[in-house]
Amino acid sequence: MFLKSERFGALPEGDDLKRIMKSQHYVNGFFQNELPTPVLVEGQSKLGAWLDFLLSKKDRLVPEHPLPAVKTALGELNRQADLVLWLGHSSFYLHLAGKRILIDPVLSKYAAPLPVAVRAFDGTDIYESSDIPNIDLLVLSHDHWDHMDYPTLTALEPRISHVVCGLGMGSHLARFGFSRENIHEGDWGDSFSFDDVRVHVTPARHFSGRLFSSNRTLWAGFVLQSFKWQIFFSGDSGYGPHFSEIGKRFGKIDLALIDMGQYNDRWKYIHMQPEESARAASDVHARRLMPTHVGKFSISRHPWDEPFERIANASAGKEWALLTPRIGEPVLFEDERLYSEWWRDVDGRS
Repeated sequence: MFLKSERFGALPEGDDLKRIMKSQHYVNGFFQNELPTPVLVEGQSKLGAWLDFLLSKKDRLVPEHPLPAVKTALGELNRQADLVLWLGHSSFYLHLAGKRILIDPVLSKYAAPLPVAVRAFDGTDIYESSDIPNIDLLVLSHDHWDHMDYPTLTALEPRISHVVCGLGMGSHLARFGFSRENIHEGDWGDSFSFDDVRVHVTPARHFSGRLFSSNRTLWAGFVLQSFKWQIFFSGDSGYGPHFSEIGKRFGKIDLALIDMGQYNDRWKYIHMQPEESARAASDVHARRLMPTHVGKFSISRHPWDEPFERIANASAGKEWALLTPRIGEPVLFEDERLYSEWWRDVDGRS
């Protein structure tokens, strides 16, 4: 009964399945990456990887003290001021051309189907669904639990006007209670317009699945475009030539939100090391860079603050400015100031 509950969503069938079967990226019943992309490297088994993950020594996976955060009243922000606000992990709240936009919101204390694993770090769960104002546009990169959170989405559904997501994800959302007419599913290369904001669906190098079936829905990144700004959100992705292709297509990216945490050599094709993320920032011609997939959950074996330290080192002397705001700290797109290396003070290691 639990495995059949709404939180697991629904796989595409009927007309939904017929529609996604037209995608060139859907082959023999599954979506596939542009490059061969095994979830685990050659010679690794899922059982072996999990046993190693559970039994090997882990060092500082979780902060010793609560992370610093700023609870900004989102509904009181001037929606005409273009800005981004990090909500932790890969969740972001944005203003763009007067639109309120939410990306991959996970406001639960756990990023898992049961509240026994993947617990949020202390201090990172300061926002609840009730703190989120009416949203013009929800953007969802893929259906993994740390990006597509059932409690958050069902609570927000009455306040969301439109959703942009990858092919097949509408089936999940419909089961969550979202209206089909408000869901815009796209393939890589598709785009959707909402007044002065255009959303381009871009490739990512990853996989999908909420239960036992994998790659039945499409994973993606996005370029959010207004007459003034271009914002790139990578989604979860390993490194690949798609970043340089995005750079060639869009030219300058004003702000790049790029995956750089929860990496491991065992799954190096589906998540980037911070140095690869720096390379991706160069590929897309980023003017500014903000880390994603960091700072709220531990889903790998590296110290919780290692991605911040490594991307800070990898960004030295580069053409972009690295922005590392605290959770809840607004960043205006026109603001050129840098932000503190706050993670160095959490465990007294500065």
